[in-house]
Amino acid sequence: MAIDGRELRNAMGRFATGVCLITTVTEEGEALALTANSFSSVSLDPPLVLWSLQNGSDVYQSYAHPRYFAINVLAREQQAHSNQYARKGEHRLTPEHFRPGGHGSPIIHDALVSFECELDATHEGGDHLIIVGRVLDMQVRADGEPLLFYGGAYRELR
Repeated sequence: MAIDGRELRNAMGRFATGVCLITTVTEEGEALALTANSFSSVSLDPPLVLWSLQNGSDVYQSYAHPRYFAINVLAREQQAHSNQYARKGEHRLTPEHFRPGGHGSPIIHDALVSFECELDATHEGGDHLIIVGRVLDMQVRADGEPLLFYGGAYRELR
């Protein structure tokens, strides 16, 4: 049975996800952010997480093999951040949105949690590159609701 790409995308949208900003710094020292919902825990020992980068991304070269990056899980009130950094050509981080992390990756102010990672491995996966990071440090916010995405739209917990 052939799977239609649009139907598959709609079906995958039936799985609720959180929204993250993946942040890194280019070789030239520019702080970048990319909106993603393809984040998952892989292992507790060693502490590994993954996310997926679209092969056609306009910032593919900056994200495909960074030594360090951070995964910032957004809070409900950070929907504007998600929208801003999801747009093609709009990945340069606004200085007011972050601080440098202990390993150099940008940490988004008021994110629910930020995982500072070192690149562990990459794997080709169809039209995406699967990026596995080893968690080196994390900052956890004590409270707040997650920014959720389901069925092609932002949602809230009830």
